[in-house]
Amino acid sequence: MSDSADQPATRDALPIPDYDHLPVGSLTHRIRSLDSGRLGQLIDYEREHGARVPVLQVLEARLDALERGAEPSGGDPSADSGDVAPSSPGGSAVSPETAGPVLNPPSHGVPTNPAQPR
Repeated sequence: MSDSADQPATRDALPIPDYDHLPVGSLTHRIRSLDSGRLGQLIDYEREHGARVPVLQVLEARLDALERGAEPSGGDPSADSGDVAPSSPGGSAVSPETAGPVLNPPSHGVPTNPAQPR
């Protein structure tokens, strides 16, 4: 599809950041501002990496529309739209002050435990 058939696109070189993590509905709106060359990059990348049928259908339908005379719309496909949750810093904020009570599980099958059958 794209001019770079001998050089597959890398994730960082794609025209839409975090492309792999966008829901299909959001992708439909984001690709409207791409020309056929940049759309071809996404199609090649998707075929090589995810090969998700719904995504390929959306991308190929848009490419077909462009080839029939549709024009890319305005807008920036790389603008943050809030579709992807921000990454968390990782780790837990648990400390001794916020930890729960110490639990002592019952000793199953111990003859000295009156709550257990012998």
